[in-house]
Amino acid sequence: MDIEIPYSPRPLQAYLHQEVAKRRWSCLVLHRRAGKSVMCINHLIRDAITTEEDNARFAFLTGTYKQAKSIMWDYAKEFTRVIPGVRYHETELRVDLANGSRIELLGADNYQTLRGRYFSGIVMDEMADMPEPVLPEIVRPALSDRRPGRKFGGGYMIAIGTPRGHNAFYDLYHEATAAPDIWFSYLAGASQTGILPEDELESARAMLSADTYAQEYECSWRANIPGSIWGKELQSLEEKDRITEVPYDPARKVHTAWDLGVADATAIWFYQSVGRAIHVIDYYEARNEGLPHFARVLDERGYLYGRHYAPPDIQVRELGTGRSRIETAYDLGIGFRVVRKLPIEDGLHAGAVTLPLCMFDRQACERGLEALRHYHRAYSVVARSFSRSRPVHDWSSHAADAWRYLAVGLEDDQRMARAPQAHAKMEYQVFA
Repeated sequence: MDIEIPYSPRPLQAYLHQEVAKRRWSCLVLHRRAGKSVMCINHLIRDAITTEEDNARFAFLTGTYKQAKSIMWDYAKEFTRVIPGVRYHETELRVDLANGSRIELLGADNYQTLRGRYFSGIVMDEMADMPEPVLPEIVRPALSDRRPGRKFGGGYMIAIGTPRGHNAFYDLYHEATAAPDIWFSYLAGASQTGILPEDELESARAMLSADTYAQEYECSWRANIPGSIWGKELQSLEEKDRITEVPYDPARKVHTAWDLGVADATAIWFYQSVGRAIHVIDYYEARNEGLPHFARVLDERGYLYGRHYAPPDIQVRELGTGRSRIETAYDLGIGFRVVRKLPIEDGLHAGAVTLPLCMFDRQACERGLEALRHYHRAYSVVARSFSRSRPVHDWSSHAADAWRYLAVGLEDDQRMARAPQAHAKMEYQVFA
């Protein structure tokens, strides 16, 4: 039986269908309104119809369940309504086909509920908006079943989206471009695809900031994140070639600044003071590790250490042992200096005024620099402004918090080094 889906792909969509079908892994970076979501839901529908696998399961994963329901559910029904025997489950956002295949629309906002599932194929739509563990902890294991009838043996994945700074989607795209024998990768801005008319692009340029237009329409990874806290300072460092190769100087001590996580990531910046300049030579981050692990990391680096800055909460005693982490660190040979507890805005300002003094080693600090670029404030639709209360807490927060402590620690050292009074006051007159 021939089934004709009511979908006519544009030339770009037809090309992408053809190339995506050749690889198990695909990463597509396209501008807004390029038709990537429509193309991918139809790719799943075609595979669900033609698969030889019994009980095949396909999924379209969006950032939130609400997005899946309000945007993609209508598309799923529109393009499958001509299929004989199709059944819709509105409450579950599920399409069941007569051959046993199933297409589900899912949200990544409650991704832990997806554990234990298997998928024959999955689309990750706007991956930049998803929590970082979704791909390694949920999606990748769900594609590992080698089932009869599957084209690639295991399930396939298509990650699509528009850039949103340096994050997991950025990392995935560059991983894909580095392995063309395994991945199909594609990036195109609006000026390349020709899908949107020029007058529409001109209108968008007039209404949007240069950074927003470059990100949303030209797929720029380097455009500052809207609400970026230190984006301009880092851009200035790039333009002045202060993010470059910064070697370790064995004649100078290396100081560190930490953000200590309990059930989260711990971040460490390594730097050397060279006059008034700050040479940031290294960065390290790890998740779910204790202080002994980080003590080994310091030893393995082989640096001559000076001061180690830590946040105020390192002095809190743990319920189980009655000991604080600063005491545990001291036993491991790390003598922390606790920085002042400041309002977060004061810490952010300290971080901003410290950046122009710095030179960063591009390779060793790559992960930390990406986090500082990404660190941003949440946008309030009601207030029509970026929040001044707290920045967004996400994967970039650990590196950013450690940077705040570095800046505050430097201020503390300058206060301690400054004489409280330059000259004695001689107001008392003996013969008055």
